Amino acid sequence: MEEAADLGNYLPLSFKSPKEEEYIKFLWDAFESNYTHGKFQFAFLAYHMLTMSFVYFNIWQIKKTRPEDFEKGLIGFARDEKALLEATSPFVFSTVNEKTILRFLKLIACDNGKIGTYAKLVTDRNDAAHPNGNIFFSTQDALDIKISEVLRAVDEIQTHSRCVIEHCYREFLLQSHDPEEREYPDAIDQIRELLIHGNYMSKKDIDICLGFNVETLAGNEGIENIRALHDALAANYKEDDANRTA
Repeated sequence: MEEAADLGNYLPLSFKSPKEEEYIKFLWDAFESNYTHGKFQFAFLAYHMLTMSFVYFNIWQIKKTRPEDFEKGLIGFARDEKALLEATSPFVFSTVNEKTILRFLKLIACDNGKIGTYAKLVTDRNDAAHPNGNIFFSTQDALDIKISEVLRAVDEIQTHSRCVIEHCYREFLLQSHDPEEREYPDAIDQIRELLIHGNYMSKKDIDICLGFNVETLAGNEGIENIRALHDALAANYKEDDANRTA
């Protein structure tokens, strides 16, 4: 179960509503309870729902950060186009067939081969959820193997999302560096509310932000404030080496 918990590093640190947070906690509880009690097939179903939530949050970041690209990605979604454009929560994406919604990952350069691999995980979920007389995950080893496969896919999607996160962070630095004009004078408040809460940022997303080279913005007249904002992120969200190896 320890490896399975790594999925939490890819999920948001903050949610826009208590209902969203409650839902994710419910799925974790369902996974852990079924895993602990040997109900591995049901544990897999909960884990799959957490994984698809991760996908929805990633697509939401594309929608918010690169709206023009998102609109281009709506080609072929005629029936759902209006609902997806007007969506106020990442979970609106759940109204679309899971295999179909994965097509949005083409916007972050996931090719058809990779999307086909991710879609296979949906097929596995369908097989496990239907009353077909089969217990596909009857042992802990069987589920652990599948969890490793899921996490490889999640990490691959996260890697492809780097361009979106870097773009989001760059815009945040440019728009939030001035303490006199931004929403919150305190840098940590601005980071917490506008960057992390406002964009469903995960720990993995923050790691990407921490690796951003702020000197690419050295030509901006607010570069000193930009550096200070970036330093505040590092001071409050960067794990030390001891924590990373613990």
